[in-house]
Amino acid sequence: MIKHIIIWNFKDDLSAEERSQYSATIKAGLEGLLGVIDGLTDIKVRTEFLASSNGDLMLDSTFKDEQSLKGYQTAPEHLKVAEIVRSVVSQRKCVDYEI
Repeated sequence: MIKHIIIWNFKDDLSAEERSQYSATIKAGLEGLLGVIDGLTDIKVRTEFLASSNGDLMLDSTFKDEQSLKGYQTAPEHLKVAEIVRSVVSQRKCVDYEI
């Protein structure tokens, strides 16, 4: 099994309302991929954090194997959501590891 964790920060010029709207859109889009992407076994997007946090969105996903992760990264359904994400974030950190 492979864990795929991403933390994003929104662009500074987004209003609080825009951040909230994009958070909901991205969460629905990514979590909607469960059952659509082969080998994706779990996916959650976190949008609410403690004040001590320094990220705006977190993706926590699990894949059957590395091949499944690679397939997800190029799947048209994922790329549609990724296009939205790229348009509103300024930073992305990613960690992939085997569990």
